[in-house]
Amino acid sequence: MSHELVLWIGFNLFILLMLALDLGIFQRKPHKIKVKEALIWSTIWIILALIFNVFIYFEMGEQKALEYFTGYLIERSLSVDNIFVFILLFSYFKVPGIYQHKILFWGVLGALILRASLIAVGSVLVAKFSWILYLFGAFLLFTGFKMAFQAESEIDPERNFVIRWFKKFFPVTHEYHEGKFIVTIDKKKFATPMLLVLVAVEFADLVFAFDSIPAIFAVTTDPFIIYTSNIFAILGLRTLYFALAGIMHKFHYLKIGLSLILIFIGFKMLIVDLYKIPIMFSLGVIAMILITSVVYSLFRPLPEKEEP
Repeated sequence: MSHELVLWIGFNLFILLMLALDLGIFQRKPHKIKVKEALIWSTIWIILALIFNVFIYFEMGEQKALEYFTGYLIERSLSVDNIFVFILLFSYFKVPGIYQHKILFWGVLGALILRASLIAVGSVLVAKFSWILYLFGAFLLFTGFKMAFQAESEIDPERNFVIRWFKKFFPVTHEYHEGKFIVTIDKKKFATPMLLVLVAVEFADLVFAFDSIPAIFAVTTDPFIIYTSNIFAILGLRTLYFALAGIMHKFHYLKIGLSLILIFIGFKMLIVDLYKIPIMFSLGVIAMILITSVVYSLFRPLPEKEEP
């Protein structure tokens, strides 16, 4: 068995073990996740991600460690946009607090499989057709400018074609039935709102993955670095939601910051053959944009009537 294969197997076994501990022990009894518990788990996932960064440093060298950390920071920052969608879906469908963790747990598990597939496809495409990086760069530029200048609008989940398609083919109950995804009523199978929201969460991650995964190819084309940084960013997203859900509206300039990050990464990919921007410079730019957008949001709050 090759050393590289051992790394892949070992990493995935570790992630599965952590998820099993989370669901089987710490969340055995469904309960509403409080901010303190969410902050503790968010800190744990960040520490684990940084410990793995140290492992990368000693196992693969300084360059790979920098690539991993930059990729993790990019994926972590871009994944914050998912939190806005979680808030919208949970609020619209009135998901009880005790069931939100379960939806996000299975949503993350599905996201791991989905992103692994997209990363595998992306790595093969980049290896065979190097020019595809230019397409990624152009796409990120377009997405970044669109995010920066597109006016905020109310989103109606009921108009989402995935939700409409799901309701067309699967009857959905109005009750949550103690957190079950599927129930049997009068010998007929029904989906509960839990399953409907889970499908919506998975679709949202698919949409965001088309932004975030091309972005990390600007940092590295190593599938292992791309995959591991993605996974740690996604795993920390669940607990980050419970920690920040109540104050996300205060970070009103964060979307501008995320759009600037996408524009910078897209530009970096388009000029890669003319000038390769050093990874330390990229890391500094991304960190500066994130910090500035958050701090500026806090020091320049919206007037009360404009807050969502």
